Amino acid sequence: MCNSANYTIHGAQHHFGWDNSFVPVERVEPGSTILAHCLDSSAGQLLPDSTVQDVATLDFGKINPVSGPIYVEGAEPGDALKISIDSFKPSGFGWTANIPGFGLLADQFTDPALTIWKYDPDSLAPALFQSEGRVPLKPFAGTIGNALAEPGLHSIVPPRRVGGNLDIRDLAAGTTLYLPVEVAGALFSIGDTHAAQGDGEVCGTAIESPMDVVVTLDLVKGANLKMPRFTTPGPVTRHLDAKGYEATTGIGPDLMAAARDAVSGMIDLLCAQRGMSAVDAYMLVSACGDLRISEIVDMPNWVVSFYFPRCVFE
Repeated sequence: MCNSANYTIHGAQHHFGWDNSFVPVERVEPGSTILAHCLDSSAGQLLPDSTVQDVATLDFGKINPVSGPIYVEGAEPGDALKISIDSFKPSGFGWTANIPGFGLLADQFTDPALTIWKYDPDSLAPALFQSEGRVPLKPFAGTIGNALAEPGLHSIVPPRRVGGNLDIRDLAAGTTLYLPVEVAGALFSIGDTHAAQGDGEVCGTAIESPMDVVVTLDLVKGANLKMPRFTTPGPVTRHLDAKGYEATTGIGPDLMAAARDAVSGMIDLLCAQRGMSAVDAYMLVSACGDLRISEIVDMPNWVVSFYFPRCVFE
């Protein structure tokens, strides 16, 4: 349930991309609490009754809307914006898609695919995947950032030194995030909310889900922060750990190739064990499986592991 707020940013008050010339939708004092009504990453193009054809016709000029920007009084370059992530109010609807040309294994999965999710927004009980999979939920904001110092319009897709499309699933309720400020007022925006995601978001989408978010914005003067950092309130994988994991690995001199091999191995394992189609397994592991660098010192080969939580099927 979302807590009370000093200001509300409505769903219509959103933008696409980062541009420090955007007019702020609100000016707030440090310490203010903000309620943001966040759209999903398709900006409403995908709905509960959508089909795979809707994935094929997505308008990529309307991807990853973020609510804002918000001007924080007194914020100056060299400061850090302190974002206390207070709460989420999920919608109960979500989607995961394979979007051609996007994702870690885009060369292997060239056709569009779509999974529609329905979940209880109050209990946040695990969401049903097909007939038997149950994915534990952990709402968070995938895109959360400040404007860049460089003028002009910058794509929303890549993460940046001032935040943006970080897709860190631990930016959940209770976490405190610190972002570098590069322009007066910071020009903070937030969106791309997810009901669940695995570390890596390997197919390019998570359980994309519109929801309300409450954050408190404050300043750390003269922090000179080079990159985002965050503090979590406690364990970060408790919702997944209960039954252990199946894990596959990729080993070699290239971390990206090893990551691809680890994910491909898990897709093959789920297809063999569960009789799933490869693309369904790809979307499922994106929603709940974790890529981890297990070893990066024993040259010339590094080890990447992919962990799939057994609780999904047990």
